[in-house]
Amino acid sequence: MERASERRTASALFAGFRALGLFSNDIPHVVRFSALKRRFYVTTCVGKSFHTYDVQKLSLVAVSNSVPQDICCMAADGRLVFAAYGNVFSAFARNKEIVHTFKGHKAEIHFLQPFGDHIISVDTDGILIIWHIYSEEEYLQLTFDKSVFKISAILHPSTYLNKILLGSEQGSLQLWNVKSNKLLYTFPGWKVGVTALQQAPAVDVVAIGLMSGQVIIHNIKFNETLMKFRQDWGPITSISFRTDGHPVMAAGSPCGHIGLWDLEDKKLINQMRNAHSTAIAGLTFLHREPLLVTNGADNALRIWIFDGPTGEGRLLRFRMGHSAPLTNIRYYGQNGQQILSASQDGTLQSFSTVHEKFNKSLGHGLINKKRVKRKGLQNTMSVRLPPITKFAAEEARESDWDGIIACHQGKLSCSTWNYQKSTIGAYFLKPKELKKDDITATAVDITSCGNFAVIGLSSGTVDVYNMQSGIHRGSFGKDQAHKGSVRGVAVDGLNQLTVTTGSEGLLKFWNFKNKILIHSVSLSSSPNIMLLHRDSGILGLALDDFSISVLDIETRKIVREFSGHQGQINDMAFSPDGRWLISAAMDCSIRTWDLPSGLIDCFLLDSAPLNVSMSPTGDFLATSHVDHLGIYLWSNISLYSVVSLRPLPADYVPSIVMLPGTCQTQDVEVSEETVEPSDELIEYDSPEQLNEQLVTLSLLPESRWKNLLNLDVIKKKNKPKEPPKVPKSAPFFIPTIPGLVPRYAAPEQNNDPQQSKVVNLGVLAQKSDFCLKLEEGLVNNKYDTALNLLKESGPSGIETELRSLSPDCGGSIEVMQSFLKMIGMMLDRKRDFELAQAYLALFLKLHLKMLPSEPVLLEEITNLSSQVEENWTHLQSLFNQSMCILNYLKSALL
Repeated sequence: MERASERRTASALFAGFRALGLFSNDIPHVVRFSALKRRFYVTTCVGKSFHTYDVQKLSLVAVSNSVPQDICCMAADGRLVFAAYGNVFSAFARNKEIVHTFKGHKAEIHFLQPFGDHIISVDTDGILIIWHIYSEEEYLQLTFDKSVFKISAILHPSTYLNKILLGSEQGSLQLWNVKSNKLLYTFPGWKVGVTALQQAPAVDVVAIGLMSGQVIIHNIKFNETLMKFRQDWGPITSISFRTDGHPVMAAGSPCGHIGLWDLEDKKLINQMRNAHSTAIAGLTFLHREPLLVTNGADNALRIWIFDGPTGEGRLLRFRMGHSAPLTNIRYYGQNGQQILSASQDGTLQSFSTVHEKFNKSLGHGLINKKRVKRKGLQNTMSVRLPPITKFAAEEARESDWDGIIACHQGKLSCSTWNYQKSTIGAYFLKPKELKKDDITATAVDITSCGNFAVIGLSSGTVDVYNMQSGIHRGSFGKDQAHKGSVRGVAVDGLNQLTVTTGSEGLLKFWNFKNKILIHSVSLSSSPNIMLLHRDSGILGLALDDFSISVLDIETRKIVREFSGHQGQINDMAFSPDGRWLISAAMDCSIRTWDLPSGLIDCFLLDSAPLNVSMSPTGDFLATSHVDHLGIYLWSNISLYSVVSLRPLPADYVPSIVMLPGTCQTQDVEVSEETVEPSDELIEYDSPEQLNEQLVTLSLLPESRWKNLLNLDVIKKKNKPKEPPKVPKSAPFFIPTIPGLVPRYAAPEQNNDPQQSKVVNLGVLAQKSDFCLKLEEGLVNNKYDTALNLLKESGPSGIETELRSLSPDCGGSIEVMQSFLKMIGMMLDRKRDFELAQAYLALFLKLHLKMLPSEPVLLEEITNLSSQVEENWTHLQSLFNQSMCILNYLKSALL
């Protein structure tokens, strides 16, 4: 077992599949034009890989293969996409595969600039290297003193052959000829660090963004400043110019606003406030089109179109995920294709596991939706609800009324949401008599019929509301259900039982209809999370001492206790059949507990898991993690390959597993590892008999023994009605007599009248092997070989052998006695039980008339009778007991 656990790597049950809901991070996007397909593509970075979207519909075209570290900068030319990670950068062809890798930097690469057949890379130590792309060789290396000139921006000015313009954090700019390795000119700058450089549509003119928020339009040929603009939102993050006939420049800011300036009138014409909720990472006007592409660290990629009279951009298309870490995720519906997720950004979104086009956002929770619509408030931040902490969803009545209920951070009232309409619902559920002091909603559940919501409060009260009308339908307990804060509520599948648990350490069972307390269970520690698997009636409880208790709500007793987590348990999920309980904790581990046998799987992650949810179809496990914006899917290996479900040893040390990327393909090396034979998967050879006391059947098919008593009936049925007729047609080749003149041969006449059709009985008079072995058995008391001969025979052969045991057919009384002793030996050993019964039944059918006249056989048969009776009485009691339990399970109202 030790060797097996050493060889076993990562998780035996779950393999990383892909990440959902990731679209962009703080790395600026790259826009490329494909001359072949005549369309634009935008590439955004998502951690260790990048996505390429078609700008026309913003559909995902390709996901690149993952690189070992997070990508720190990107660039692209007409053919390749370049991505730097650490001190290495690679060139990707077809938006996916690495075709060139460039190694030589010692520090992290910050800038990449394609340059014809060359590419320029700059690292944080101030070293600039020019590479030849196809040979991967260094062409030139320049070193800059960071204290004097720390490169902060790089640009290849249009029409300037072999020349690059570098901006520095100190404020000065340098123009270099990289072919001759000469510094051509140094621009003194404006005593403020350069943050962005962008080529203007006019030759020799460059836009320079500064730390102060200024944008300088500068002619680098004559070293003249043409115009200056200033924005009050901090440093300029990126700049772009419209090239579709309107002289407009856009500049991004760290707070998510975009400023638009008219270059002819030299004035600010518009502000796009809150284009992103975080800094504008990159913005690009598409060539000769009124479209602006923007992305930011808020996990959003947006395309704005400028078709209004005021020149203001309106949102045309977008791809957006959560902009803050997730607080709760749950599968929605029974097909396992939608995952509802709530986030600290205040939104509730639905992500499709099938295709991104089915994703949808249910939006922000608003305190007063009608007021916002009526007044047309632009800034809705003041009326937004705080983030959702917990929610429950049920699709049973989703087309009739709201099917989602959610409680918010620090709020007493719970909001309802409508999945079909993709919006917040009509009601805020809260007790009328309570004042909003410091009481908050802490636990919610919705019944399987979708009619009722059960809400637990931090005061210990548990209320029931109608989902259709929002009316309060009563509370559990006289004043309150629990003395402490309610940590979990659940309703069973038939709306008969409600289970609640409180921080004081009590678990209570209530009648759902009349709200009367049925039973109370005291827990060893204060509960943290409660989860009910409705189909099986199994209740999981995560306690504050990092242990898990499993209860059966039918018997109301703790049936399992699991311990092993070293940190607070954040979430739990049941497999669809209720056999596995999957728990995620702050010790960065995800553990799978098999309810009958214990811990069967455990793996570590580099980021603590916050939520786990198992697909209703059992094919995927979805997780969310601390400081991560995506939902990570793990495929269930046990569905498509053999997995050992043996409990893990107590000293098992789990290994760290990397979170899956957005690409579905897995590395080949990993799949090869899983193919290796493991010691855990040794095939089990079952012995012929598990225990000498157990009645064991043979492995022979039923056709060998079941119809032995009915052979005569079967033979009558199979007997042909008339003998087969020989066809009178001539043979295909008519026989001829050899000779000069060919003549046909006459048919042969059977003229032998002496030939008899009666078989000579002398052959049958010899004793068969079976009889000989039975005679030997009388002497040495061993019957195994005789039994094996019977096992190998067919039903007709067995009948012939047993018929020939009688003295009339060539046998003897001694052989018959020996046969009965063989049956007695089979019953003693309790092996081949059904064969013993079948052989004995056939023997009695054939020879019952002569048994009473032979005292030796009569004595043997009397002994056998008591043996058979004893064995069968024991078996029948077991059968009756099993049948009784089965009938109870079928008919009892559970």
